[in-house]
Amino acid sequence: MKVTETLNEGLKREYAITVTAAELDAKVEEKLKEAQPSVEMKGFRKGKVPMALLRKQFGQRLMGESMQEAIDGALSSHLEETGDRPAAQPEMKMTNEDWKEGDDVEISVSYEKLPEIEDVDFSKVKLERLIVKADEASVKEALENLAESPQAVTYEAKKTQAKDGDQVVLDFVGKIDGEPFDGGAAEDYPLVLGSNSFIPGFEDGLLKVKAGDEKDVEVTFPEDYQAENLAGKKAVFSCTIKEVRGPKKPKLDDDLAKKFGAEDLEALKGQITERLEAEYSGASRAIAKRGLLDALDKKVKFDLPALLVEAEANQIAHQLWHEENPEVEGHDHPEIKPTDEHIKLAERRVKLGLLLADIGQKAEVKVTDQEMTQAIMNQARQYPGQERQFFEFVQQNAQFRQQLQAPMFEDKVVDHILAQAAVTDKEVSKEDLEKAVEKLEEE
Repeated sequence: MKVTETLNEGLKREYAITVTAAELDAKVEEKLKEAQPSVEMKGFRKGKVPMALLRKQFGQRLMGESMQEAIDGALSSHLEETGDRPAAQPEMKMTNEDWKEGDDVEISVSYEKLPEIEDVDFSKVKLERLIVKADEASVKEALENLAESPQAVTYEAKKTQAKDGDQVVLDFVGKIDGEPFDGGAAEDYPLVLGSNSFIPGFEDGLLKVKAGDEKDVEVTFPEDYQAENLAGKKAVFSCTIKEVRGPKKPKLDDDLAKKFGAEDLEALKGQITERLEAEYSGASRAIAKRGLLDALDKKVKFDLPALLVEAEANQIAHQLWHEENPEVEGHDHPEIKPTDEHIKLAERRVKLGLLLADIGQKAEVKVTDQEMTQAIMNQARQYPGQERQFFEFVQQNAQFRQQLQAPMFEDKVVDHILAQAAVTDKEVSKEDLEKAVEKLEEE
């Protein structure tokens, strides 16, 4: 077998591989000998079929298998010797298309290899990490938001007309064409106006009612209503108003805290403080991560595989086009060509992706089975009642598992770098942090 380099340009490599007819024939002979003891054929005892007859019967198929194995073996040996890591599946084609049995096989193999990336001295990467403490004003604001939530608000009777946000206690009977329908009646039902818990138009029809009023509310069920027998139909609800209640904001005290599972108000404040500072920490980390990636992008230089950049630029252009044209769900649209801006962004993504992968590999960063299981469980919670089907889907879908693992691996590599970088903590206000986040989202 002969391997000859025909192209060496940047990351591009091309080789001519020649597999001699003698090598192929020897492989076919070897396969026939392996199979001979188990072959049965009419007129011969098992294992006694002549080699010539076996070759006539199975030689052509085995020649194809031997040819592929020889080529794959040659490429594998070549990659092992050179240390090249193809950026994508190598392109392989026969160059002597008029090949016939007894001829040598000539193959052209081409690929772009992954670049060699120099080690980075992370201690020279200087970053600023924003630190925000949950002050008393922020905790009080969060407490007041809790007090205004449906879980905390109570209602007390009032004599004035019902308005948006009030609770109306009523009896109602719904009818279509004068006939009551299943599920269309209730007694002493507490309905908060503006909650959108009933079909469109029902709650609006109860604005300005008072206790003791009787009112017919006309509505039309949506065309996509879940009960097909009601979808798109007009209905009249005869309502008797028992009571109108206005919202009563609770006091910021121990009773409020207990509604949210805390022992007392101080314990609730402690929980809120922890939650706020966790949110601030998450935002701060996102800003530090962007700063780190920007620093690495400027600091590290290496050639990029053109195929990877092209694929990434096409994906970016395609995604942005669909975001701008949400009415087009499929791929029946004009050709989308990446702009210079798309290509520039693709180059950054490919560069940083290769760099972080290289750093992670050298540092032996791993996403553990336990971490993957936890991530899958977190995803499964988004599908209540279908957790089992989700787990089965994940087990059968390697691509999805890779999509789930990739950001986890990236975050662990980022943490590995941040632990060695020259990071300076800077205490700032919540407003300063919010401005930094807004700036991050605009970029």
